[in-house]
Amino acid sequence: MKIRLEVFEGDITKLEVDAIVNAANESLLGGGGVDGAIHRAAGSELLAECRAIGGCPTGEARITKGYDLPARHVIHTVGPVWHGGGRSEDTLLGSCYRNSLALAREAGVKSIAFPAISTGVYRFPLERAARVAVVTVRDELERDPGGVEHVIFSTFGHEATDAFRRALEESAP
Repeated sequence: MKIRLEVFEGDITKLEVDAIVNAANESLLGGGGVDGAIHRAAGSELLAECRAIGGCPTGEARITKGYDLPARHVIHTVGPVWHGGGRSEDTLLGSCYRNSLALAREAGVKSIAFPAISTGVYRFPLERAARVAVVTVRDELERDPGGVEHVIFSTFGHEATDAFRRALEESAP
């Protein structure tokens, strides 16, 4: 079976996939950017479930229901804040994608959409983040086939879209 990876420029909250990934903060209680948009679209029940979880450390992930979203699940992951690259930022960002895919496999997810984790207010350089994301996802899906079959990198703006398309082309087998 061929695993499909693609880039979609648009609103991640509208995608009809099994799971969307939320670029969350450690509290999981909503915020700005993608995090705020997902919380608003999912409704107040998402906030209640996140409150019960009690947070999430950087690099890890937690799964909830999707509530009012088209997606059945939301996988919340906390990306690293960029501090120049000397604080294991690449490793932590890769962990976000690995841990999200592990939860997706456990939940029987076949299709998943990721935002450009850590590239907004956390200031992770876009090109670098795109390479880490694409290489990590490809490696994980090749290492453990049979789970997720379709991955969408959902971007906001032409710059992010172009960065993720370049990363896909550069990492193509």
